[in-house]
Amino acid sequence: MTSIVLDLTGLKCPLPALKTRKALTDLAVGARLEVRCTDPMSLVDIPVLIQQTGDRLESTTRSAASIVFVIEKMRAAGRRESGADAD
Repeated sequence: MTSIVLDLTGLKCPLPALKTRKALTDLAVGARLEVRCTDPMSLVDIPVLIQQTGDRLESTTRSAASIVFVIEKMRAAGRRESGADAD
């Protein structure tokens, strides 16, 4: 199983979420992405992003120096949930 580390330490909102979204787009289904951040807003932004993409947040670890998210890619890029608003 593929595991990628994305070091986003030092970046401020919204960059951690944007770069995580981009990295998830490039991953194969079943791959894991480990995201390392220092921005406290990522504790809100990354879980919301994962909810939107339909992927799975395996774990969140917070220390004094960083926040680490482990995300599993659950669906192919470009797929959306049925019932989404199409305006």
